Amino acid sequence: MSTTTATPPARSPMARFGWALADSWTVTLRDLNHWVRQPGPVILGWFFPIMMVLMFGGLFGGAIGIPGGGDYFDFLIPGMFAMTMLFGLESTMMAVTTDAAKGVTDRFRSMPMSASAVVMGRGIADMLNSVVGLAVMIVTGLLLGWRAGGGLTAALTAVGLLLLLRFALLWVGIFIGLVAGGPEVVTSVQILVWPVGFLSSVFVDPGTMPGWLGAIAEWNPLSATATAARRLFDNPGWGGESWVAQHATLMAVLWPLLLIAVFLPLSTRTFRRLGG
Repeated sequence: MSTTTATPPARSPMARFGWALADSWTVTLRDLNHWVRQPGPVILGWFFPIMMVLMFGGLFGGAIGIPGGGDYFDFLIPGMFAMTMLFGLESTMMAVTTDAAKGVTDRFRSMPMSASAVVMGRGIADMLNSVVGLAVMIVTGLLLGWRAGGGLTAALTAVGLLLLLRFALLWVGIFIGLVAGGPEVVTSVQILVWPVGFLSSVFVDPGTMPGWLGAIAEWNPLSATATAARRLFDNPGWGGESWVAQHATLMAVLWPLLLIAVFLPLSTRTFRRLGG
């Protein structure tokens, strides 16, 4: 593993910022080296959403109606883009808590490196992972016949909203990973990812659910990003009449910003208190 330089912290803000970036990139390279040495889990993480698309689209798609008509694959694939961002939460939680349990995080903290480098390095590596995972999903969708009909600008906006959701969930994962205390606890938390994913508009129209369940699904941040992506990609949607459904693009921005506002400071404070 590469280590950071032992140069003492510089005094000027710009020099400290550069020092933090250099250390963060060192931690990022450490995580990327793990990809090379153990590519199996990373590749499986990229291709698992493809299996979900084939399973739901191929096995159940014919039995699921789309509000206003349209092909179920065109409805499902933008939702799976959002679901892929949610799946990234699991790898972030596990990586953070494993490093903490093995003492890797404490070792970093004892070194003459920027205090923010560990979480920033983890964040950069996980965002790169998610960008590749989203690219794999987009290529898969194109091979299955899915098309983005809203134009290049709208498509790039949709991709930006998806990555914004992933960035917000990144801080949720870092916080849970830091407070979990061990991989066993994280495994239990991972189970909750699935209800969050299914209780949304990713797979079906929330209007087909019982009233109270459909309301929860409509307010799910995952639903906002999935719905906004469908509109930007000009794909079939579920066309809900509630306020949150009508303002899905706005909510696809507000929900991630709210999560970042809550969990970024929580993660930073928890990291600083480790071993205190």
